[in-house]
Amino acid sequence: MDDVIIIGGSFAGLAGALQLGRARRRVTVLDTGLPRNRFAGHSHGLLGHDHKPPLAILAEARQQLARYPTIRLVSARADRVSGAIDDFSVLTGDGESLGARRLILSYGIADQMPDVPGFAESWGTSIVPCPYCDGFEVAGQHWGLVWSGPQSHNQARLFLDWTDKLTLFADGHDIPPDIRADLARRNIPVVDGRITGIAHHGGHIATVKLDTGRNVAVDILFAHPRTKPSASLHESLGLATVDTPGGIALKVDERRQTSMPGIYAAGDLTTVFLPSVTQASSQGAMAGIFAQQSMLS
Repeated sequence: MDDVIIIGGSFAGLAGALQLGRARRRVTVLDTGLPRNRFAGHSHGLLGHDHKPPLAILAEARQQLARYPTIRLVSARADRVSGAIDDFSVLTGDGESLGARRLILSYGIADQMPDVPGFAESWGTSIVPCPYCDGFEVAGQHWGLVWSGPQSHNQARLFLDWTDKLTLFADGHDIPPDIRADLARRNIPVVDGRITGIAHHGGHIATVKLDTGRNVAVDILFAHPRTKPSASLHESLGLATVDTPGGIALKVDERRQTSMPGIYAAGDLTTVFLPSVTQASSQGAMAGIFAQQSMLS
């Protein structure tokens, strides 16, 4: 039996494995090889790895973990989880049954792309979600922001740290008059009409097509489609969740433990606001440390 099984081997999962491996705990990492940021050309904000392709960072991390004899990396999907603290069972997509005293869930989230022609094809290049991940490279340029709810007001104000040329696309939403007034005071124009298409022009540049017949070109478009966990294991386990404006997130306490004793979670799966590789790595490391400390006799 392993000490810990980690389900999801991107930034959070591998960071947790590193801490556990260095503590000489037996750990198996299950991963499908489909991280959320695989569409991005570069990853930013992670100390020591700034402006590297995310898949290259993960490949290097896996190579580094190979020096720890108690860590096993397995390319497989976790199909079912059962049991309780000190006796969890995980069935993989390959039919292998694994046991562990603790679990760390770090299988991330999937973006639910809107049914807008060109949106999915532009995701990760001319359409991005996070200013901390991509803002510096396009600072001072013309940014666009797609309104997705009240949180977009705060995001618009936040974006002014990077650029003084920002256009907000209402995308058919009814933006309250007081918010429109505040945006106007900040010199942020609001473009009404529903988005009917995105034309990607290479690099970051995109043209937003509207049902009003108007086309608006921006140097980068920020959007926040709703997300959902990339697997449903938390549902079968009955773990508590938080319904946020952006999607469902797993509820964890200050030690990264979920509502079920012995199960920890980290990364985008638990992040309510602007997830990033920096947050995921930090949360994964803490989940690994707290899982290890919980097994002290």
